[in-house]
Amino acid sequence: MSSGYKWHRRREREESELRVRVECHESNDHKWEEATNLLDVTPFGSRLRIKRPTEPGRLLHLTLPMPRRLRGYDHEEEQYRIWSLVRHVKSLPASDEQLPHFEIGVAFIGKDCPPTHETDPAQRYEIAAGLTETDLWSLREGFDPDAPRPTSSDRRNEERHSIADNVIIEIYDADGRAFARDEAQTENISRHGMAVITTLNIVRGRYIRVRSAQYRIAIIAAVRRLVPVGDSKNRLHLEFVEQQWPPL
Repeated sequence: MSSGYKWHRRREREESELRVRVECHESNDHKWEEATNLLDVTPFGSRLRIKRPTEPGRLLHLTLPMPRRLRGYDHEEEQYRIWSLVRHVKSLPASDEQLPHFEIGVAFIGKDCPPTHETDPAQRYEIAAGLTETDLWSLREGFDPDAPRPTSSDRRNEERHSIADNVIIEIYDADGRAFARDEAQTENISRHGMAVITTLNIVRGRYIRVRSAQYRIAIIAAVRRLVPVGDSKNRLHLEFVEQQWPPL
């Protein structure tokens, strides 16, 4: 591990309630933004709470009145505009009709986003070795955009159970309220994901909630792939991003 990385990790986080605007492109045709407050900050990252789901590896754009001493560039500008990489996500309880809120930790990567993000906003990234010219984190494409995160051999090789069960798919608006629902049928389920048949047209990169009366669970999932199957229906390949499915 490089000395620069260790130095970044040693910097103490300062508690902060700075107001920040968060922007996210979940997909080419879906963007959301919200205003919130930081929880703490360093020159290289911060913690904050948001109302929309996200996951490690996704990019967010932040705009905030960052103190000059904590900036890597634009020291004379009133607002500090910086791209950040989601590193950690923790869901917080919410009412039954709304998505949970999320506490996230982000790493600052600089003034510009990778060119691949402009053409494929659902692309996920990882921290790369070495730092940028402004001493911020550099990135590399870290995930196959059509595959779940390869965090372990157990996840890659886990058993998928062929189970036909009814679940409710919910899509949420920018305020965290459901604006579309569909009763879908599962084709297979594992602890970390499922394939479902639905009439909804939800592109890769979007986040949804899956409800199951049988398993008494409501779980956030990311759409990894959409495949038309005829009769105005689609197969969605989903990966759970905040918890696992109950034992099958």
